[in-house]
Amino acid sequence: MAATAVSIIAMIITLAFVNGFQEKVADKIFGFWGHIRVQKYETGKSLISEELPLTKNKAVENSLATAPGVVSYQSFATKSAVLESNTEIEGVLIKGIEKNENHSALKKFLVAGRWMQFTDSLYSKETIVSDAVAKQLQIKINDTIKVHFVSTNTDAQKTYRKLVVVGFYHTGIDEYDKLFMIADINLIRRINNWEPDQIGGYEVFVDQYQNIDAISSGLSNALPSEWMSKSIKEIYPNIFDWLDIQDVNRNVVFIVMGIVALINLITCLLILMLERTNMIGLLKAMGATNWTIQKIFIVYASFITLAGVGFGLIIGVGICLLQQATGFITLDEASYYITVAPIKIIWWQVAAVCAGTSVVCFISLFLPTLLIPKVSPVKAIEFK
Repeated sequence: MAATAVSIIAMIITLAFVNGFQEKVADKIFGFWGHIRVQKYETGKSLISEELPLTKNKAVENSLATAPGVVSYQSFATKSAVLESNTEIEGVLIKGIEKNENHSALKKFLVAGRWMQFTDSLYSKETIVSDAVAKQLQIKINDTIKVHFVSTNTDAQKTYRKLVVVGFYHTGIDEYDKLFMIADINLIRRINNWEPDQIGGYEVFVDQYQNIDAISSGLSNALPSEWMSKSIKEIYPNIFDWLDIQDVNRNVVFIVMGIVALINLITCLLILMLERTNMIGLLKAMGATNWTIQKIFIVYASFITLAGVGFGLIIGVGICLLQQATGFITLDEASYYITVAPIKIIWWQVAAVCAGTSVVCFISLFLPTLLIPKVSPVKAIEFK
């Protein structure tokens, strides 16, 4: 019973942890940059860099709004810069956002201060930096920092701006926290001498991240030739490759625990039969059929299986619910992007684990009972 219960516990907890972990990390990645990026087509250029300007296009926006699976989209632009504060400097990539768009996905990463306020002037003079950059540059809320831009213009006044840091964000993903700061897109337009309706591209949010490759491919076919669509998986492949490895780990645990449960049950039944060899002989001598004797052992072994599955279900789900309520299992954020091991219980998966394990175990229980017809009543009664 204990061996079966441990196998069920391990499989339930593994499923819940892998589901929760993949969803939590994916939400962080998509929350900051959306699921898909639509921008000007450039060959041989990294997507984690400045974009060429595009003029807002109503036809493209209509394609995005009506594309299957797309929930929303918003414009963005990026600009390389160097932050200067307290004699310290740090290179960043400014993510420019529009005034009147929905930034709820970004706001959830705010850990200190407040969100930017957009004014009716040329651009907002407020910015948000990551807590990692703030710590490195010794920046406090409401501090003024110098933002230097790389420019060929000889006018020094046009190559830097003073911005007030009004908030800190934290995603737990180094690829974001050590690289990006958030500012008004109008600042980038002014530095780059863009027109008011020019942007770097659109970030697109979809309803199910599992479908982003198919949606991105569909958008690529619908966009003008000078535009391109890339999923966030293509921009940060290392993160998603690492997430996919969790599926391999889950499968390994399933295989190992399944084998453990089967071997234990088969061994258990064989031991029961050996201990009851005399009883088998007596029953045969009294006229019992092989199937009658087989049913006795199958029923008894089935009780062991069901009890083990039941205990495993209760304890496994209980540990998952306890983790959800208390977060007693913690992780190293630098390695796993999150501080608390997340749990997501998908009940049909739990039911499938219990039902599948029970069915496989029931089938395997027939194997040892196949030895019963070969037992001789005389030898069995004399067996010691």
